[in-house]
Amino acid sequence: MKRILIVFIILCFALPSNAAFWSKKQKIPEVELQGKGYVGTLPDLNSKLQVKEEKVKTPIFESQKGFDNPKDLKPVPKDNPAFIDIITKKDKTSEYVVDANQIISMMEKLVDCIEDDGSVQLFVTRANVLTMNIDYLITKYDNQPESYYESFKKMLEVNRYVKSLAQLRREAAIYQRYLAYQSTGSIYNPENINQQLQYLLEELNGAILLLKQEG
Repeated sequence: MKRILIVFIILCFALPSNAAFWSKKQKIPEVELQGKGYVGTLPDLNSKLQVKEEKVKTPIFESQKGFDNPKDLKPVPKDNPAFIDIITKKDKTSEYVVDANQIISMMEKLVDCIEDDGSVQLFVTRANVLTMNIDYLITKYDNQPESYYESFKKMLEVNRYVKSLAQLRREAAIYQRYLAYQSTGSIYNPENINQQLQYLLEELNGAILLLKQEG
């Protein structure tokens, strides 16, 4: 009986201390782990993950067999004007610049002839070359935007005057000796021709300047 009483007393004193111990043991993780990480049950991430399927892209155009073989490639149509125009993006302005540069060269040669007091034959020859080329441009750019350029209009004026003066010098070379002392021959007078040449010189220089500016 004594033994039972002793055991009961021991248990009475032991149980409260064990309870406090276990209580403290259960609270220790919350105190120690506070602010150090997540405390609780983690979600099941595997259920939310989906395997990404790799999409296979198909080319829009089918590959042609032998395309990488130079022998199978068709030659470039270099002789086709339409193809060349597309590649170089050629426009009428560039054509006009090329034509204008040729006219400038012809005008400058005529200017040199006047300034160097060249012969009538040389003047008429260079004048004819210039007027024939300007006549060609008049036909080429008729009713085209280039026909409204100031330089183009100036070319027309110079062209008419060059033709008139070339004709005058040709006639003067033939008739001057017969009409030198008559009133009807005053137009062929060397002084009058020189005045006309100086006026033409100014017109040619003005046309050259305009052509270079618009080119």
